[in-house]
Amino acid sequence: MRERHRGVVALLILVTGALGLASRCYPTAMPAFVATYAGDTLWAARVFWCLALLFRRQATARLAIVTVVIAFAVEGSQLYHAPWIDTLRDTLPGRLVLGSGFLWSDLVCHVVGAGMAAALDTAMAHRRSAPVGGIP
Repeated sequence: MRERHRGVVALLILVTGALGLASRCYPTAMPAFVATYAGDTLWAARVFWCLALLFRRQATARLAIVTVVIAFAVEGSQLYHAPWIDTLRDTLPGRLVLGSGFLWSDLVCHVVGAGMAAALDTAMAHRRSAPVGGIP
């Protein structure tokens, strides 16, 4: 089993987070479709990279599945409205981590985000294991 490079994964966490925040802060700077769905898609990708940093030797598919489970749990939790959790969601960190309102489309975004991160992770693994110059 391969081990992911900490620095690369940490950089991916930062870049994914920055892109996700930019998609929320500057929605008029991008096409409406991207502005609508990029934040949730990148949120799931960032969860994947955080898991990849914590569990560097874990299989990509397993990380993707756990990412989707976490994302679905967080999205489902948005249907629960106790005062304490709504107060937490009213803070910026709470809103960034827990979201604010359930949307079915967010579930699709989470699957796409986890899938995109898993595809990039797989591509990086193949690139690192490929012989120099493509000659075996």
